[in-house]
Amino acid sequence: MTDITIRRALLSVSDKTGVVELARALAEKGVELVSTGGTAKALRDAGLAVKDISELTGFPEMMDGRVKTLHPKVHGGLLAVRDDPAHAAAMAEHDIGAIDLVVVNLYPFEATVAKGAERDEVIENIDIGGPSMVRSAAKNHAFVAIVTDPADYALVADGSTTLTDRKLLAAKAFAATAAYDAMIASWFAFADQGQMFPETLPLTLKLGTTLRYGENPHQAAAFYKPAGPHTRGIGQARQVQGKELSYNNLNDADAALELVAEFRDAAPSCIIVKHANPCGVATAATLEQAYAEAFACDTVSAFGGIIAVNRPLDEATARAITGIFTEVVVAPDADEAAIALFAAKKNLRLLLTGDLPDPARAGLFAKSIAGGWLVQTRDNGANPELKVVTKRQPTAQELADCRFAWTVAKHVKSNAIVYAKDGATAGIGAGQMNRLESARIAAWKAKDAAEKAGWAQPRTIGSAVASDAFFPFADGLLAAVEAGATAVIQPGGSIRDDEVIAAADAAGLAMVFTGMRHFRH
Repeated sequence: MTDITIRRALLSVSDKTGVVELARALAEKGVELVSTGGTAKALRDAGLAVKDISELTGFPEMMDGRVKTLHPKVHGGLLAVRDDPAHAAAMAEHDIGAIDLVVVNLYPFEATVAKGAERDEVIENIDIGGPSMVRSAAKNHAFVAIVTDPADYALVADGSTTLTDRKLLAAKAFAATAAYDAMIASWFAFADQGQMFPETLPLTLKLGTTLRYGENPHQAAAFYKPAGPHTRGIGQARQVQGKELSYNNLNDADAALELVAEFRDAAPSCIIVKHANPCGVATAATLEQAYAEAFACDTVSAFGGIIAVNRPLDEATARAITGIFTEVVVAPDADEAAIALFAAKKNLRLLLTGDLPDPARAGLFAKSIAGGWLVQTRDNGANPELKVVTKRQPTAQELADCRFAWTVAKHVKSNAIVYAKDGATAGIGAGQMNRLESARIAAWKAKDAAEKAGWAQPRTIGSAVASDAFFPFADGLLAAVEAGATAVIQPGGSIRDDEVIAAADAAGLAMVFTGMRHFRH
């Protein structure tokens, strides 16, 4: 059987968007309308003839509406295989009429949780009858159409359905109940029971958009958004202009946003990211100055990079940014003059995020590996208590530069070394297999930046250096000494800490331990 003429439809929706118009179109086709509670009232108020579900079942709605559709005359009408003689006989014997269309969307569980409702109200917004009808109708899609999304009302409004459409609607229906159950399971596990790692981890995502390709052109890719409550981020940013975002754009823009969020309450700050690693970070009196300082750290890598700022974008900063090719700019907001300047760069994407996310927020980070998933809490560690371990105490400026470098190092791929001076990165060494090479690369990049800018010396002279993990040997620290660093911030915890501290003392460095590591793989 392919095409089905709709003779009876059951409508029971929480979101009443478009339901009156759909019911009117069905009624004009001679479809009998059956409904419940608030939906029935809305249809009657619109002048439509509606049969209450209690008329169909012979039982009143009871227990505050908890029991109304859980009845053989409902589920028999949904589940009966119409061309099976035994099913047909059972329908006749028990006076069960066929239901050809079910239009259901579920109690607003997510919205109830989001508004901070008390536990009893949250529990009352767990739908039971709705998902049961959805699943019954979806299972029997050979004969019944199930609509869970108002966007699909047009597929059934003409009073008939095709098998192709019913298959599509059934797939969406099972996905809808799966997502609904996952939200409930997540609430019970995390909010109600306070479990960090529940026995089953519900993860439900909805397609945001398909992408042109993945990390490489031979890879297919898509962007999914959480189905339930979530923190606003790159996925919720408003794209003001520019061509479609790619997989790499989204990944890099997220890295930039996560780092700039660390400075959301700081002075004007600018982050430049390339391949998910920061290549320049600075704070200054103005955004324009912060961009100039961040750009000066690595003018080569900044080409084709991602820029994020912690203040609404102004015209002067936008003009400076347009001086080179930039893929994406991320900002909380932008003034009209800045937007107008960017409009001349048709390929530049401008993303406006609104409030920056809280870097200290809780949450889980998941990564797929062959045969499973690795799940951990977010690295939201910040402002650790510092312990001075050298004979020399750091100056106030050195301590400020240490904290700045440490914040940036948290967002650099390991092994990570970051030199910083006066609120700007001087050199960044990322992703090397040993810490010594990261220290040398960061120093070399600082020297290269000085030569390009015509400075008398690299900014590593008199800088603070941060290491995302402990120095296993003194060689990495000695490379920092050679680069001109005068202060060091690192977690500590190596079996050779005494050797490293002695090397720092011999060089006259000030060194602080954080007791906190920031590996980022």
